[in-house]
Amino acid sequence: MQENGIGLAVVGCGTVGRIRAVLAREYPGVAWLGLCDIDPTTLKELAEDTRADFVTADAAELLRRPEVSAVIVATDESRHVAPIMEAAGHGHPLFIEKPLATDPVESAMVLAEIERNGVDAVVGYTQRFRRRFLAVKQRLRDGQIGRVTSVVTRAFMNRMVPDATLRKVSDTTNLTPMVVSGTHSLDMSMWLLEGRTPVEVYARSTDVVLGPSGTKDGTFGIFTMDDGTLFSMNINWALPAIWPGSVYGLEIGIVGSTGVIDIEDTHRDVIVASEQGQPAGYRSRGFEAPATRHVDFVGSYPPGDLSDGLLWGPMREETMSWFARLTKGVATPHATAREAHANLLNTMAMDLSASRGKPVPLPISPEELRAGLREEA
Repeated sequence: MQENGIGLAVVGCGTVGRIRAVLAREYPGVAWLGLCDIDPTTLKELAEDTRADFVTADAAELLRRPEVSAVIVATDESRHVAPIMEAAGHGHPLFIEKPLATDPVESAMVLAEIERNGVDAVVGYTQRFRRRFLAVKQRLRDGQIGRVTSVVTRAFMNRMVPDATLRKVSDTTNLTPMVVSGTHSLDMSMWLLEGRTPVEVYARSTDVVLGPSGTKDGTFGIFTMDDGTLFSMNINWALPAIWPGSVYGLEIGIVGSTGVIDIEDTHRDVIVASEQGQPAGYRSRGFEAPATRHVDFVGSYPPGDLSDGLLWGPMREETMSWFARLTKGVATPHATAREAHANLLNTMAMDLSASRGKPVPLPISPEELRAGLREEA
């Protein structure tokens, strides 16, 4: 940490990197801002908008700067490893967009480097910062529904996320609905089920719509936990682009021995219907929505919503509380690197089970998982 505040490096200046860099300029504890992106136009625009102190297309150059005391890694999913390893080697606190890596062995390597250097690394599971989930977490801590016996989770997404994600890569290996997006709802459920460990997963997938693009439409699975609790996890990200949910619609039902908690996070409480086209929701560099949306579930874009040029919502809470974590030592609900690694292995275990058509015992080693997924590809 600089004497007068955070020296922040942002590696990756696309949609999420831009959001967090702009928020950094609102936080008085950020004294210096450096940016890195391989796209010169993207880098120039954000540098101008945030009055950045240093810009470069070379992540290693940025991370070597003496001003840097904390790092955000917001590159594409498949390009996280190099900047994380570099930043961890310097001992910088890290905020990493999920996942740590798209390969389970590389994810284990990244986690080992983070822990070897004693780095405080958190991972971007923004849904943890929605007020309803924080409130539910406290109700569970307070034991208000007794012992949890089962959890049912359902996530619906329109297909703009896979369309935008897959067009940026030539190798779609492991870019499945579970690894890229289902990980958010899985993380939420595992967080709410804190203290329980999965011992088996059985899953099935379908690929009628998105199979030609190199991914699955959806995956449904069931986890058995070490205390007998059952957790059902279902996601489909192949809904039509005109589906009113901008990105995410989530439902979670938690049944306990003395009560139940039913969470509806589909954002159907505020609906805009107009002859004018509605925002695409998923914003990614160069991506254009394939169809006009005339109905929108307001609030279903996970980072939050813009008002008068400012973003309000869970990504603001997540980012600002990370800055407070760095400057004041505030305890925060961020996902740790170890939790993110476990999430990756669990989502990939679902994919492996679906490919094999039979249950997969857990835990499973990263090496076994990688080999199994390659065999089934």
